[in-house]
Amino acid sequence: MDFTNMKEKMEKTINNYADRLAEIRAGRANPAILNKIKIDYYGTPTPINQVAGISVPEARLIVIQPWDMSILKEIEKAILASEIGINPNNDGKVIRLAFPELNEERRKEIVKDVKKMAEEAKVGVRAARRDGMEEAKAEQKEGNITEDELKQAEIEIQKITDKNIEEIDKILEAKEKEVMSV
Repeated sequence: MDFTNMKEKMEKTINNYADRLAEIRAGRANPAILNKIKIDYYGTPTPINQVAGISVPEARLIVIQPWDMSILKEIEKAILASEIGINPNNDGKVIRLAFPELNEERRKEIVKDVKKMAEEAKVGVRAARRDGMEEAKAEQKEGNITEDELKQAEIEIQKITDKNIEEIDKILEAKEKEVMSV
């Protein structure tokens, strides 16, 4: 039996979870928080990273240097309108985003959110497992596989699921450590 479709669904779930975690502000400057912010660039919604150079010169600072200085105000407005919770500092040439130190209460809140996201990712993986199991049972009903092959497929599906859940737990643990040790 082919598990490719199920594995792809699980991988997408994990990648989506990892991408969402990258956007979480953990006290360190991470350019990924700008990924969802778009500006109006000549009538086209464009991500900031496509119209400006983004660098992290210090642990708590992101510098955005637009290639076209006329869009500096647009970038500043887009950052203010987004919900990243950081006020941009515009000096006429670059925009600086200074990340404040996180207090203990905020760190615990972030960890709680990260755990919630991990649980959502696990639910996604389990949904892919359920789909895989249903597919295997349908194959057996159609007479394409025997009952023994069905049992073997179920064991294999569970192994794949366990491996992916373990991967989510590793990602969660790493992010938790990052948030709590900043």
